[in-house]
Amino acid sequence: MVSLEQVRTYMRKAAQNDSATKYVNVSADTLEEALREASLELSLPIKKIEYEILEKGSGGVLGFGKRQYLIVAYPAGTASDIEDSGGEFDMDFGFEPEKEANVDGRALVRLTPNGVMLKITPPVGEGERASERDAMNALTRRTRERVDTSLVSKAVKRADDQWVKVADYSYNPANDAYVKCDIVDGEMKAIITMSPPGDGGVDPTADSIRSIVESAGVIHGIDEDRLREIEENPVYREPQVVAEGTRPENGADAEMVFNFRTDSQSVQLRQTKDGKVDFKELNRIENVVEGQVLARKKPAGNGVPGQTVTGRLLPARDGKDIDPPLGANTRLSDNGMSVLAEKNGLVKLVNGKITVDEIHIIDGDLTMREGNTHFVGTVIIKGNVEDGFSVNAGGDIEVVGSVGKSDLEAARDIIVHQGIAGKGEGKIRSGGSIWSKFLENANVEAQDMVVVSDGIINSQVTSGKRVICRGKRASIVGGHIRASEEVDAKTLGSLNGMETIVEVGFDPKSRERLIELEELDEEAAKRVEEISLNMATIENMRKNRRKISPEKLKQYSVMKKEREVKLRERQKYQHDIHAIQEYLDELKTAGRISASGTVFPGVKVSIKDAQLSVRHETRAVTYLAESGQVKVTKYEESRADIALPRGERG
Repeated sequence: MVSLEQVRTYMRKAAQNDSATKYVNVSADTLEEALREASLELSLPIKKIEYEILEKGSGGVLGFGKRQYLIVAYPAGTASDIEDSGGEFDMDFGFEPEKEANVDGRALVRLTPNGVMLKITPPVGEGERASERDAMNALTRRTRERVDTSLVSKAVKRADDQWVKVADYSYNPANDAYVKCDIVDGEMKAIITMSPPGDGGVDPTADSIRSIVESAGVIHGIDEDRLREIEENPVYREPQVVAEGTRPENGADAEMVFNFRTDSQSVQLRQTKDGKVDFKELNRIENVVEGQVLARKKPAGNGVPGQTVTGRLLPARDGKDIDPPLGANTRLSDNGMSVLAEKNGLVKLVNGKITVDEIHIIDGDLTMREGNTHFVGTVIIKGNVEDGFSVNAGGDIEVVGSVGKSDLEAARDIIVHQGIAGKGEGKIRSGGSIWSKFLENANVEAQDMVVVSDGIINSQVTSGKRVICRGKRASIVGGHIRASEEVDAKTLGSLNGMETIVEVGFDPKSRERLIELEELDEEAAKRVEEISLNMATIENMRKNRRKISPEKLKQYSVMKKEREVKLRERQKYQHDIHAIQEYLDELKTAGRISASGTVFPGVKVSIKDAQLSVRHETRAVTYLAESGQVKVTKYEESRADIALPRGERG
């Protein structure tokens, strides 16, 4: 048997062998108080002190049998470590938590029928190795048998996480550790409480603990890792959870996952390429097209039943299903899991229902509050469109008020009840017709008709069919008016002779494209000529057998390829020019220009290839083209139907 004095002698000798530094013996009622005293005597913080417990303290019973902790403490590490500390010590005498990745080595002891077993675990990361003192402390706490210190020393040095027998043991099965198992928390936990073994008794094994737990009726949720941990490092007189049941999980309710912004008031500002933010581009309208997926249903989940440690099943509830929130112009997909748009339009969540509006209505003026509007359907603005804003619609645009220096573009018709004052910058483009009370300093373009009631002043107007200006003040004064079929107004020009150009009898778009192609062809021809001259220079050098540098040969190859490209471009331009010219020549409509009132001097009339500059005031006339000349005839009113589609609104 190892006596207490032998252990003390061994500890002191080992401490003296470690860097020959001083150590102190300290006794106190608690371990924390003993460490505090050691910190003061060694002038070191607690984290720089190593210690061994020579005698473990005890509170006794009713004050009798009380024992103090007795420790031997000494500096950790080398002398240089002590000097670096600067004599500081902890005032709170707390213990620093270890980092998760760093684990100290441990000395574990088991009492088995075959003897006293010792295991030294290696440190992890920057953790500290277990010392011989750690091993001897662990052995002293568990047994009074004489241990082989040489085997202890070898085990500490190897630290190979293997059990090593370090002492014989007189086994007495009657004194084995006692294990009690209780099932608590509604059969959701199994807890064991162990009493330490008596003289000659041994520690329980994982298998023996498992047998006791199973005998208590536990068949589910046994923690095998915990059983192995208890086997290696048993903890006595403290309840320990060794099995847990599985709690039931109710299935999640079905839910809709929306593919659009459900907050119609949210603003999505965007930056331009130069990093600036256009505060007119609020992007409040979320456009969708027919067939687009607006929302998907996340199906309800199935409940997962639970189980107690005794095997009793615990039922779980399946999630609740929901009805898809179908609103106007929406439908379900074939599998019933998605909501699709039935129309092009604006998607919104209204009273919990997904709806698609084909018409977007702005109740009032288009201002910074609404921002620029881009919509796949029809846009109705019940006020004015202020300067600097734009409206783009895949259907119609209707403005109950007026339009300023703004850009409007619609795939179909544009209707402006109070007129357009473009200030020379705004542009109005329509894939259908344009109706407006007046046009002033505006740039207007329509695939079909342009119909104005109170006059066109100094504007650029292009129509794929007709420009009709009809009303009490239906005058066209200044600007450039172009139409493929007809221009009809009450008055053309003004008393002061303002230049007013009116052209009909051709397709304006085709005419513009023809001019553009002719310019491109001319540029390509000039480039071909320039390249050919440069290539000819190098070719003459070759004919005259003059030395040609590698750079010039490379230039020649590049120029040759570019000339081939330009020649192909010219071929394509000329083909398109010829096609447009044939189309313009074959147009059936000859075109006509009519004025029910007065045509003033300064008006220039052009019908196909015939031109006429009006030099004298003329009344109630219609201009036609005949034999390459403009013919003046008696006024004939246009028969075009200029009524608003679906009846005039607003």
